[in-house]
Amino acid sequence: MATMSLPDSCTEPDGSAVIRVLSYNIRSMRDDCGALARVIRACAPDLVLVQEAPRFFRWRKYAARLAAATDLVILGGGATAAGPLLLCSLRATVERTEDVLLPRTPGQHRRGFATAVVRFAGARVGVVSCHLSLQRQERLAQAERLTETVDALGAAHAVVAGDLNDVPSGRAFRRLAGRYQDCWETEPQGGEYTFPAHEPRRRIDAVFATGGIEVLGCGVPDGLPGVREADLRAATDHRPVLAALRVPADRD
Repeated sequence: MATMSLPDSCTEPDGSAVIRVLSYNIRSMRDDCGALARVIRACAPDLVLVQEAPRFFRWRKYAARLAAATDLVILGGGATAAGPLLLCSLRATVERTEDVLLPRTPGQHRRGFATAVVRFAGARVGVVSCHLSLQRQERLAQAERLTETVDALGAAHAVVAGDLNDVPSGRAFRRLAGRYQDCWETEPQGGEYTFPAHEPRRRIDAVFATGGIEVLGCGVPDGLPGVREADLRAATDHRPVLAALRVPADRD
C-alpha cells in the first residue's frame, strides 16, 4: 500500500496558505456513517468537496449531522445543487457561495455545481464541487460549463474536484486536465484509484487546481495515519482524494 505524508494546514509568513482539500462521493450517506466521519476527520481537511450528498427528505438534517461529526461547517450546496456539497473548517472566511443547476438531458439525472469563494488568511480561492454525467456527450458539455463557472468566480486561484464519471483518457477528464493541474499527476502520493471502494481499479475522482497553486501532494489517503482500510471500504462506494495545496496570497 502506498503511504501518504502531507503537510499540515498553516499560514505562511508571506500570507499564502497551505490547505487540505478532500473530494469524496458519499453515496447519500447510505453506508457506514461512522466510518465516513472517521475517514474525513483523519484527513484533517480545510475544505471537503462532497458529491452525492443527501438530496431528498430531511437532507439538511443529514448534511448538518455530517458536518457536526467531522468538526466542520456547511459552506454551501446539497440538494439545492443537485448533490454536490461544500464543507469547510473554521479557518475559512466565506466571501460568497452559489449553487449552479445544469440543464437536464431527458432521461438523465439532474446535475449541478456547488461553488464558493473563500479566504484562508491572505489567500483567496474559488471552490467548485462537481459530479458529472454518466452519459458521454452530456458529461463533456458539463466539463465545458465547469470551466466557464470557474472563470465566473472571479478568483485568481481556484480548486475544482469531484466525481467525473470519467477516466484520465476520457474526453471530459482530458478537458479539465488540459485547463488545470491534475493534482495527482502533478505530485502523486497515496493511492491512485478511487472506484469501487472495496477493490479500486479506476480513477474517476480527482482534484484540480489552477496554475498558480503549488501542489504539495495528492492521492487517495490509503496510507495516511488514522485512515483505516476497513473504514475506506465501509464508508461509501468511492475512495476519497486528498490534496495539500499552497495557495498564494491575494495581491489585489
